[in-house]
Amino acid sequence: MYSLQSTAILNTGTAMPLLGLGVYQIPSGQPTIQAVLWALEAGYRHIDTASFYGNEADVGVAIRSSGIPRSEIFVTTKLWPTDYFRAEAACRSSLRKLGFDYLDLYLLHWASPIGKRQAWAALERLYRAGTCRAIGVSNFTTTQIDALSKSSSVVPAVNQVEFSPFRFQKALLDGCQTKGIQLEAYSPLTRGKRLFDPRITAIAESYGKSNAQVLIRWSLQHGLVVIPKSSSQKRIVENANVFDFVLSDADMANLDALDENYRALFK
Repeated sequence: MYSLQSTAILNTGTAMPLLGLGVYQIPSGQPTIQAVLWALEAGYRHIDTASFYGNEADVGVAIRSSGIPRSEIFVTTKLWPTDYFRAEAACRSSLRKLGFDYLDLYLLHWASPIGKRQAWAALERLYRAGTCRAIGVSNFTTTQIDALSKSSSVVPAVNQVEFSPFRFQKALLDGCQTKGIQLEAYSPLTRGKRLFDPRITAIAESYGKSNAQVLIRWSLQHGLVVIPKSSSQKRIVENANVFDFVLSDADMANLDALDENYRALFK
């Protein structure tokens, strides 16, 4: 049985907490600061942001305000494609905003057709310098990872993608596991757009859990790292209360069967 302190060991040897808080679309300033503080108070030790989100500085403020040592919190940020030809300068900018001297994980945000190889080479340099303890990608397919690997010497530690029962990318999951790449799920709750599907509700009721808890647990049991986003203290706490039950094989299969290649990100 996992716990909120459980981690995945990345191919760099870095320990990455299985559950984190995503802060995409949480407004900058006090809303982000408060959400991160609530998460840290609830026991989260993993925060996911990005330069594109515009709230890196707020994440840094919250972490420093929490009183929790920086070394105990796993922080991810991401490189936006318009910065792919200036990746090292962009990384330094993110570090300044966060107020940190290193990143736990730095990701290429998208598989842009232009500049991703040059950007990845820069991330390799940042990794070797110790500026980034792990590097990875986001929104990459297996084919795109294979193409990147042909011109690189560092295998991505993580691939962060949209993943839920309604977008059950099993082939990608299997491919990443084979390559030693940790798959990480964003939008695990479908941005609320499929959250209250009656089939999920029926399963949730049988465990005395919420629909959101069932979806997060499903991702964890598939071996993913999960970063549900919320700015509500109640939901942040609820989303962490997923380590005291296990979905049966039958319920896992029923959830797997909900796949319809649904992309909540673009709905």
